[in-house]
Amino acid sequence: MKVDVFDFDLPRELIASQPVSPRHASRLLDLSEEGKITDRYFSDLPDLLEPGDVLVMNDTKVIPARLYGQRGEALVEVTLYHPVDGLSWWSFIKNAKRLKAGDVVKFYTDKVDALASPFSATVIEKDNEDGVLLQFNCDASELTDYLEQFGFMPLPPYIKRNRPSKDSLWYQFNDKENYQTVYAKHDGAVAAPTAGLHFTEEVLQKIRDKGVKEVFVTLHVGAGTFLPVKTDDTKDHKMHAEYGVISEDAAAEINQARRNGKRIIAVGTTSLRLLETAADDNGVIHPFADETSIFITPGYKFKAIDMLITNFHLPKSTLFMLVSAVAGLDTMQKAYAHAIANKYRFYSYGDSSIIKCVNKI
Repeated sequence: MKVDVFDFDLPRELIASQPVSPRHASRLLDLSEEGKITDRYFSDLPDLLEPGDVLVMNDTKVIPARLYGQRGEALVEVTLYHPVDGLSWWSFIKNAKRLKAGDVVKFYTDKVDALASPFSATVIEKDNEDGVLLQFNCDASELTDYLEQFGFMPLPPYIKRNRPSKDSLWYQFNDKENYQTVYAKHDGAVAAPTAGLHFTEEVLQKIRDKGVKEVFVTLHVGAGTFLPVKTDDTKDHKMHAEYGVISEDAAAEINQARRNGKRIIAVGTTSLRLLETAADDNGVIHPFADETSIFITPGYKFKAIDMLITNFHLPKSTLFMLVSAVAGLDTMQKAYAHAIANKYRFYSYGDSSIIKCVNKI
């Protein structure tokens, strides 16, 4: 399909730079009934669910994957996005043209000067599409602690921030907490599964009280999710791979609910992509522990899900293509026009939607 068909005009002021508080006070665009658009709040979500429904939630935890470094006189900003092994990561780097294979980048904060820094990485390889492969110069057992000391939350590029101080109240009590779901568990993501950011313990308890089940899967979201589609046709776009896990217990619980005629509701495009990767042609979910680079566009027939909870996405993005596959391009164009006219807040810190899947096997 031509990428231009997924374009739309979005006023800059609708891009959210801060979440609402409390989280469940965000708005919820209800597309759970085919042909209807209803304005709600996320706190209304329990009212839209039924006993026996299964919410499939991504429990990945965002690591502080943004680093500031120096090589000679050159300053660089590094965003890690895909691990190769315990010490090597593919990364996107601002000012990468100043780097070459063999260069050593020393990382710094406002408290630790680059020259005195014990934390560094060597440039192994540069690639026009994949970015820069870095190998950290430390023991694998030390990397997590170094990232905590030197790294910052990898907010997406459309959320503008001045470089935060490690000691600032902003870093400690705002983005560090806000850009993480309340059920985050497994370290590894370099971008938040943002559909889950709206859940609070209050909403989760109401969902449980209603007899709705939570099933957790893990997909370590990569920064590639924010990359623009640079091709003219979707068939030419390359998706970056992300590592995911569905346990035997999680697969069994989802499959049992399906056999009982209950709805499977993916919380976020990450959960959806992992489920669709692990499902066979009969819609049975199999245990999974591998990478997925599945790219879903209109025409795809869904095997695993009945509904999707998701935020509002970029024009011409792979995520807007995915939601258009779930509900139909015409439906999503009308829904987004309604959201823009009614000043919904867009992107990672923005509002939410719940969408019925109409294109199933």
